[in-house]
Amino acid sequence: MTTRLLQKSSSTISTLDDLAELANYSLMDSLNCDPDATANGADQAPRQVFSGHYVPVTPTPIKDPEYVAHSQSFFSELGFADSMATSSDFVRMFSGDISQAPEPMRKIGWASGYALSIYGTEYTQQCPFQTGNGYGDGRAVSVLESVINGQRWEMQLKGGGRTPYCRGADGRAVLRSSIREFLAQEHMHALAVPTSRSLSLYVSKTEKVNRPWYSPGSRSENPDILVAEAVAISTRVAPSFIRVGQLELFARRARKNEHPKAMEELEKIVLHLIDREYADVVDKQLTTQEKVLLLASEFRNRLTSLVANWIRVGFCQGNFNSDNCAAGGYTLDYGPFGFSDLFNPHYQPWTGGGHHFAFMNQPNAAQRNFDMFCSALRMLLASHPEHLPELDEVQNGFSTAMQAEMDRMWASKLGLGALNTESHKVLYKELLSELETLMMQTAVDYTIFFRELSSVPDDISPLKKSFYNSSNYAADPKGMDKRWTEWLTKWKALLNSASDGNASPPRSNDEISGQMKLVNPKYSLREWFVVPAYQQAAAGNYSLVRELQEVMTQPYAEQSKEVEEKYYRLKPREFFEVGGLSHLSCSS
Repeated sequence: MTTRLLQKSSSTISTLDDLAELANYSLMDSLNCDPDATANGADQAPRQVFSGHYVPVTPTPIKDPEYVAHSQSFFSELGFADSMATSSDFVRMFSGDISQAPEPMRKIGWASGYALSIYGTEYTQQCPFQTGNGYGDGRAVSVLESVINGQRWEMQLKGGGRTPYCRGADGRAVLRSSIREFLAQEHMHALAVPTSRSLSLYVSKTEKVNRPWYSPGSRSENPDILVAEAVAISTRVAPSFIRVGQLELFARRARKNEHPKAMEELEKIVLHLIDREYADVVDKQLTTQEKVLLLASEFRNRLTSLVANWIRVGFCQGNFNSDNCAAGGYTLDYGPFGFSDLFNPHYQPWTGGGHHFAFMNQPNAAQRNFDMFCSALRMLLASHPEHLPELDEVQNGFSTAMQAEMDRMWASKLGLGALNTESHKVLYKELLSELETLMMQTAVDYTIFFRELSSVPDDISPLKKSFYNSSNYAADPKGMDKRWTEWLTKWKALLNSASDGNASPPRSNDEISGQMKLVNPKYSLREWFVVPAYQQAAAGNYSLVRELQEVMTQPYAEQSKEVEEKYYRLKPREFFEVGGLSHLSCSS
């Protein structure tokens, strides 16, 4: 890296020319290009891709792009001037036209293939060629890798047009789904949950596509009308976009010896993943086998922590297949996601997801993805069988590691800190089990309940702000209140007896409350907040999108009284069961 590059990366990046100086295309420069690809990136028709780590693809610009929003916080972290987001060359590039990108930026992007496994079962027949060689980035085109302040970032256009993996679709994203993803990524980052990030969002003023969606007030499970919607491109950013499904793809090809370079390509993608995502914990001097074992262990740590954090903040990914599982251990692909309103262990925003990917089943789905990850790595240890028992140990330890993360998470949500004695652990388990039963029987709002509990109330009155009041509660309100009061008494007794591992003398209620409010957000990106934002945006009014962006990037703050009245409240009864508000098909 040149001295000039290092100097520029530590100062404000004011223009696209400044950003161009930081371009560094590690994936295209170190991995294998599809040998059947075109040299100029004109490769938008569906076809099988038999080998190679990526296909050079030129994105398809949206017509007449208009600025909707950019992430001020992420721009600040990157050292970008906010004015760049509305500059003509930046808008042109990040709305899909990279033909005039300043050197040394490249005028061709890339798309990658991956395999698909659903809950630990490999699928190939859904591919239009029924071979599995048609899965991949169907409408996501990466256009830049940059090293900024020592950190590598890959920038990817979601809705950037057709690629060989588009499977006959149009390669476009619509404004509705783009707003959802743009807001959700920055909200999750503010919640301290690892995630891809949002950079910018542009919409076409003239280009539309038809999408199935829900008629107003529809209670249909699946979309019941066809709607013409404006196309948009959001730019999402991450250290890499390597998925568990990518490792699966190359492992499958190596296992079946599908081409002479299959094993080499598997090793290359795994080592590239380590360089991109795990260089800080995996020593370059180690052998490939040693690196693979460390990778498995570290990914397990990240994945278990990630899923525990999802549950902490009430997030349900909805469709946690291996192709939606980032190998770097962060949240990826905001399609049929949702944030829980009414607490329900079986909450599932996606109509096609079933219980596999329901809210409290996400740890099990994560384990299936980890199993597929380890299965792919196993191919690289086949010639060194002495290492296989260690990989088995890491893989078999997933459920224990996941449970430990869940216990830490629930303890932190309940303000309990470290549980240092067996008696405290037993009381915690009983308390948590009873709480889950009460929450379900009463019908409580997940976010509001834990935020009100974070005030360490003297009685249950504040907790009632979170009650939707189920038929169980309505049938015996005094009895339910008595049970809640008894639970609160037990919880406070455990709070007073269980040390947080550091505090001596015991923590005050104010200290406990302060710690709980750092893990229990006040504000959550509920779907019924987002719907009016994208409806107004469809009419050219982006003010509510930007308002939500402001509120949801400060989820733990108290904020103003006006914000509280608008965004800290129970979901209206009339919104339950409504398509697009309580459930949705795969959003596009």
